[in-house]
Amino acid sequence: MATTTTGQATRFGVVLGVISAGVAMSNLDVFIVNVALPDVGAHYDGASLASLSWILNAYAVIFAASLIPAGGLADRIGPRRAYLAGLVVFTLASVACALAPTVWVLVGARVVQAVGAGLLIPSSLGILLTVAPPERRIPSIRTWSAISGLAAAFGPLAGGLLTELDWRLIFLVNVPIGLVAWIVGLRAIPATPGRTAAARADLLGVGLLTAGIALLSLGVVRSEDWGWSSYEVLGCLGGSVVILVLFVLRSARHPAPVLPLGLLKLPGMSSATLANLVFAVAFAMMLLSAVLWSQDVWHWTPLQTGLAIAPGPSMVPILAMGAGPLTKRWGAGAVSAFGCLVFAAGIGWWLAALGTRPEYVTGLLPGMLLTGVGVGLTVPTLVGAGVAALPPGTFSTGSAVVTMARQIGSVLGVAVLIAVLAGTAGAGRVAAFDRGWWLTLGIGLAAGVVCLTIARPRAAEPAR
Repeated sequence: MATTTTGQATRFGVVLGVISAGVAMSNLDVFIVNVALPDVGAHYDGASLASLSWILNAYAVIFAASLIPAGGLADRIGPRRAYLAGLVVFTLASVACALAPTVWVLVGARVVQAVGAGLLIPSSLGILLTVAPPERRIPSIRTWSAISGLAAAFGPLAGGLLTELDWRLIFLVNVPIGLVAWIVGLRAIPATPGRTAAARADLLGVGLLTAGIALLSLGVVRSEDWGWSSYEVLGCLGGSVVILVLFVLRSARHPAPVLPLGLLKLPGMSSATLANLVFAVAFAMMLLSAVLWSQDVWHWTPLQTGLAIAPGPSMVPILAMGAGPLTKRWGAGAVSAFGCLVFAAGIGWWLAALGTRPEYVTGLLPGMLLTGVGVGLTVPTLVGAGVAALPPGTFSTGSAVVTMARQIGSVLGVAVLIAVLAGTAGAGRVAAFDRGWWLTLGIGLAAGVVCLTIARPRAAEPAR
């Protein structure tokens, strides 16, 4: 009996390792490219900043737009098949990125890469929720969330290290990881049956959701260039609202909708998803502001910047696992709200202590540690609260909803911070950072208020 239990634990550990590889790659590539853009631009002579920006924007837009359709596909065909397919797509697209002869071929390869990432994220959590014993489900979700947060936050450090050697390595590093994960995953990930549906997949619904999220993301990421009051941005945002309303109406009437609207009525799902979105805005603003402050004000190299930021993300896995007992005692809402408060305290430290003269130990570092503690308490707790009540057959779709909210929040956060900093220099630049941090602090506290709306599960409900 003990041998069987040990074997099951070992196999589960291998599955978790395979899943972690895909989760890390897809989240890392959201941020790893940022610090390499100058080198990429130098390689493609004559590439404009506008065209280079699409290397980032195309990935962000397609990644956000593909999550729920990919989650629905994973529930339909089985998360194992979707995850292994995502590994193949992401790995091959990474090779294409490294070998791209022109900047627009690179942008196209990034689009394909984002589709692969969209398959990886919801199917990975779908696999975890399927194979984990009920008592290990929430700890597994915390591990999954910690890996996602670590990968995203360590992106600048990894990008700086690899760019020092060759910018192509930021893409080629995915190849051995993806190949090993695929080979091991073929043997280790158990077969996970898909959902049998009497009705055909709602392809029109997929198109509506993809178009709506793509237009929303496009309007946000291009707001700095076009202007928030421009016809282009207003058209994208307005069109997004109209299309997403049509998507909701379609989902309410279709027998096999892309997004079963009943998922949003599950305990904790709506509140946790909204809190995820709001906190992701603050998280993205914090991370980007730390990078830009280090490089623009203190004039540090990308490698120095990545090393300076690293202590914050290192707090995430420690707090992600340690928050489990706190959540059992106080509830997900209270723990995540406290995490938002600690996160806001880190931003407050920067407002009080950071100056134009580089003082890392007394200036940037304490704020990085506090925000790292806040992220470690908040993000895994919110993901767990959002997906804990999902019924089998909707694991991937439900997790995609939570993840999409976080991704859209990240896109919004980056756009808002860039808008605050746009056109500033010298002393005006420093004052703009202060405005950005006050806004980040306020959004972090607002996320905490939303967290408090997450109801604790009733004792009569079965444990999951």
